[in-house]
Amino acid sequence: MSRYIHNLILQGENQHLDFKFEISDAKKIARSFSAFANTDGGTLLIGVKDNGNIAGVRTDEEVYMAESAAKLYCRPPVDFKIVPHRVNEKRILEIIVPESHLKPHYVPWKDNKWKAFVRVNDQNFIADEVLMRVWKLKTGKNKLLVRYDSFEEKLLALLRTKQEITLDDFLVSCKIKPYLAVKILANLISIDIVAYRITESKTYYYLK
Repeated sequence: MSRYIHNLILQGENQHLDFKFEISDAKKIARSFSAFANTDGGTLLIGVKDNGNIAGVRTDEEVYMAESAAKLYCRPPVDFKIVPHRVNEKRILEIIVPESHLKPHYVPWKDNKWKAFVRVNDQNFIADEVLMRVWKLKTGKNKLLVRYDSFEEKLLALLRTKQEITLDDFLVSCKIKPYLAVKILANLISIDIVAYRITESKTYYYLK
């Protein structure tokens, strides 16, 4: 079993793997639960430093903090599984968070506002309004009907001339209202015509 953990650590932190020395703040760890559940799932290794060194978990408090993070500080609650391991006499907690079918999952953020997070490479970012609408479209029961109108035509023409654009590019170039721009982008993403790339500062959209 220790070889299994060592092999995970050798991968380094990535889209599906995050190292945590400890869980000292349930609200903070809830962001990782939200990001993994809202994206395509992932694993938290508790008792492992960012550089991959194994520190171990000292008390059962980590388990209680994980439960609080998933059940009290995620809306709706996030499913997870904890698997304990022993590596060189040190206790490691493997917390497995599957991709959710109830996304988006929100967590407390600044000024008592609740935000949904998304996992990108080895970082957790706040999901923007376009992605939030995409999630709701994909988890909704109603069949999505997409109209091909003048603004859709302008957006596709813009995407053909540029490799990728931002929401602001769409707003300025097409002189479209923000709520309508968000709706159009989300619709085209949902039917796999447009894809997106998330960075810390902006989200970029491009033709698939």
